[in-house]
Amino acid sequence: MIVGLIVACEVAFWVLLAAGLAFRYLWRMPRTGLALLLCEPLLEVVLFAVTAIDLRNGAEPDWRHGLAAVYIGFTVGLGHSTIKWADARVAHRFAGGPPPVKPPKYGTARAVHEWKVAGRWILAALVAVALLQGAVWYVGGAGDTGSLRAWQLRMLWVIGINVVIAASYTLFPKREGSARVRR
Repeated sequence: MIVGLIVACEVAFWVLLAAGLAFRYLWRMPRTGLALLLCEPLLEVVLFAVTAIDLRNGAEPDWRHGLAAVYIGFTVGLGHSTIKWADARVAHRFAGGPPPVKPPKYGTARAVHEWKVAGRWILAALVAVALLQGAVWYVGGAGDTGSLRAWQLRMLWVIGINVVIAASYTLFPKREGSARVRR
C-alpha cells in the first residue's frame, strides 16, 4: 500500500505541476495556477500520515516505510527547484518570458552553482534522515528498525557524493578554453 501511495504521490506531483503551470500560463489564471502549485505539499502530508498510521497499526518497519521518508525528504529538498525549473521553461515557451538561465560553465561561478545544487540534495537527505530517525523512535525497541537504518546510511552516501562533486568543482575548477578538442 505504501509503495502504491508513493507512486500516486509522484504522479500527482507532476499532474499538479502541469495543471498549475497550464492554468498560470496557457489559460491566464495565475491565482488558480498558484493554488494548484500550493497543493503540492499536501501530497507529502498525506504520505507522512498514512505511513505513520501504518506503523502505529503494527506494521513491521521495512524498506517501504524508509522509501516513504526518502521520498518526502527529496520532495522537500528538490521540489521547489523542480517547480522553479519547470516554471521558467513554461513561462519562456508559452508566455514570452525570458529564456531560462543556464548554469555557469567555468570557474568560481560554476563551483558556487554546484554547492547550491549539493545543498539542495543535502537538505533532501537530511530531511529523510530526520524522518527515518523519527520513525525509529516511533517504533521503539518493539520492532526491527534495520531497514530504516539502512536507508539512513544510503542518505549519508548521498550527502558524501554531493560534497565530493561540489568540492571537485571548487578544488579543480574548469577554466574557459580548457576543453579538449576531439579528433
